[in-house]
Amino acid sequence: MAQGRRLVVEADGGSRGNPGPAGWGALVRDAASGAVLAERAGYLGESTNNVAEYSGLVAGLRAAREIDPDAAVVARLDSRLVVEQMAGRWQIKHPALRELAREAAAVLPASQVTYEWVPRAQNSAADRLANEAMDSGSQIARDFPAEDATSGPATAAEDDAPGFDTHVRPSGALAGYDAASALTVVLVRHGETPLTVAGAYSGGGVPGPALTTRGRTQAAQAADAVFRVGRDLWPDLPRVTGLVASPMVRTQETAAAVGRRVGQHVRTDPRFAECVFGEWEGLTAAQIEELSPGELALWHTTGTYTPPGGESYAQLGARVRAGLQDLVDGGAGRAVAVVGHAAMIRTAVGHALGSPPSHWSRLRIPPCSLSVLRLWPDGSTEVAAVGFPTDA
Repeated sequence: MAQGRRLVVEADGGSRGNPGPAGWGALVRDAASGAVLAERAGYLGESTNNVAEYSGLVAGLRAAREIDPDAAVVARLDSRLVVEQMAGRWQIKHPALRELAREAAAVLPASQVTYEWVPRAQNSAADRLANEAMDSGSQIARDFPAEDATSGPATAAEDDAPGFDTHVRPSGALAGYDAASALTVVLVRHGETPLTVAGAYSGGGVPGPALTTRGRTQAAQAADAVFRVGRDLWPDLPRVTGLVASPMVRTQETAAAVGRRVGQHVRTDPRFAECVFGEWEGLTAAQIEELSPGELALWHTTGTYTPPGGESYAQLGARVRAGLQDLVDGGAGRAVAVVGHAAMIRTAVGHALGSPPSHWSRLRIPPCSLSVLRLWPDGSTEVAAVGFPTDA
């Protein structure tokens, strides 16, 4: 094998049905530091697992060549079929796979590449990229700055709070002076559902509805934005290392996309469910006005009016605030993503701003937008963003 720089390619692919909707993912790491240098992913349409796995390998090898055409490359996959066929130990009978194997072999000289089988659990990063491509139905290409690749893995303190001291904030000092002791909360609204399209009130009293096709694409875009927090989005904040979601179907689907992207399991907390709308569930504003004239305006403008069988903004805010306080008590100096709902996020932001419940409905929270809060154990708060769009 060639001497000099060493790169690792991790590649994977999947098909939801085999054949079915398929996608591939690949990333390139610096072998010495483990830093990710490039990520690639793509949606194939209707295809098979094996075609997707080979497609990921081809893309990963090409990305490695772009970084350094003279590097020694170790290609790691959890597909024993692809590894054994590319190593020349197994025959390739399927014509489509033979063509993909020829493409892979032509990317770099054979003397520079070795193939290694790894268990599925050790290939989770490439698997997440493949799922991101299938969720979004798109092609993905990300390259990371050279300084990230050469600096080596960050320590826990560096990764959680880049650029800030860990001193205790003096009384009366501005909140921004003590980011290390704050909890960063990235609030993510779920993607579009059929009721979003209809303009209907969809609350926390029922589990559905699920995301639309567009909503799944939005969820993948939001997941990518959450991954970028602490990188090129709000680089002064820590990266997301925790994930909590409302129990509703639409938030669980959105959180699953975020979890695949950031490599975190989803924890469910019913305190982050949407407001319970009671008799208004599934109705549009016009239908609610016909049913209960003037009451919807009271719900929005007073913050304390309770719809029949439902919750007021103030009641919703009390449980959301309790959920956030538990996150703060769980430790500062980190970032947690909370996947929730429009009214639920308004209450969290409203509390952080110190505004009364009667003002919370004035905040606009689009589907799959991000709102970012910093919360200190002493009760201090800062609002970094509200309704930041991720589907541009």
